[in-house]
Amino acid sequence: MGRPVLDETGLTGAYDLTLSYLPDAGGRGLPPPGAPDLPPIDPNAPSLPTALQEQLGLKLEAAKGPVEMIVIDSIEPPTED
Repeated sequence: MGRPVLDETGLTGAYDLTLSYLPDAGGRGLPPPGAPDLPPIDPNAPSLPTALQEQLGLKLEAAKGPVEMIVIDSIEPPTED
């Protein structure tokens, strides 16, 4: 999605789901060596947010929330021991 996604579903446990959607441009890449081929892209498939809502009943909503970040105050080159 290009930004953090915060899970507020309240669902627990593991789920095995199949979701059909149209990946964004350049989002697939190549599979690693020895991995099975990726399925063909369906140009009529819905976008990811639409697929989440239609197929799983989940809705993505833009909101402000906590985000983890690392702050580096200063940096120096390493010194020889």
